[in-house]
Amino acid sequence: MSEVLINRVTESALTSLDLEELGGMVEVMVFDLKPFLFMELILKEKDYREALRQHDWSVYAGKLVTIQCSADAIIPMWANMLAAIYLEPVALGVVYGEQRVAREKWLLQKVAEINTEDYRGKRVVLKGCGDEPVSEAVYVAITAKLRPVVKSIMYGEPCSTVPIYKEKKG
Repeated sequence: MSEVLINRVTESALTSLDLEELGGMVEVMVFDLKPFLFMELILKEKDYREALRQHDWSVYAGKLVTIQCSADAIIPMWANMLAAIYLEPVALGVVYGEQRVAREKWLLQKVAEINTEDYRGKRVVLKGCGDEPVSEAVYVAITAKLRPVVKSIMYGEPCSTVPIYKEKKG
């Protein structure tokens, strides 16, 4: 007599949410101000404005772009803002800072866009392991967003989870 093996993970009615996939496999590109500086030290407004006008912005199409400067130079605030003006029409999104920070901001934006009604009354597992690191800030944001509507929140993989929240009966 053979026993039937039951996959309890698939039978558990858990909703798995992979935060890495939430933002899609978006490519993060850097827009570096360094090549626009005179002697990699000084930003000359007239030259900078002209260089931005001549720049090929199409390379940033459909990508998440982060503005930064790899040179040790003092960059006026308006220079970053001006770069954003050119990037915004072509890029998927524009942020300031390191690539890791750009991805975090992108994921936080995607968390903010989640319709919580899709998770009402569900048992949600926030996937814990992936190829791309997901910051603590993103996990905290999704936890705070889902807690009011879900039955439970767990962290990890459906076969091995850590309980985070369970709705109180009463």
